[in-house]
Amino acid sequence: MGKLGYGSDVLEEITTICTNRDVKLGRIAAIGAVKKARIGYYNQEKREYRFTDLDFPLEIANLIGNISLKDGSPFVHAHVTLVDKTGKAYGGHLAPGTVVFACEFVIEAFDGPPFNRSYDDKTGLSLW
Repeated sequence: MGKLGYGSDVLEEITTICTNRDVKLGRIAAIGAVKKARIGYYNQEKREYRFTDLDFPLEIANLIGNISLKDGSPFVHAHVTLVDKTGKAYGGHLAPGTVVFACEFVIEAFDGPPFNRSYDDKTGLSLW
């Protein structure tokens, strides 16, 4: 449990924490606020992410994800629900470029062999 640094990139800092603490299998949850965000939606037909940049303050209503290995390193896959000042919600795949205002997190590390991500031909994604 802890807090992410003001001005840091949410995904980058969580990944660094997992790397430094040797977390290879687990889950992540967080709440707080961001100065701006980048979220993604996977276009299943084109097999590519479409990203939306939200360049204004938002509350993190929910951030949930998992931790596994990709190419031998900790990989954080997370989805986020964000809310603006009017209560309008935005959600999707958490992407680099989401900047912390204040964020409290919990990482739960699991024992056992890590899950490894590899390319899945049917979806075009790196899956377990």
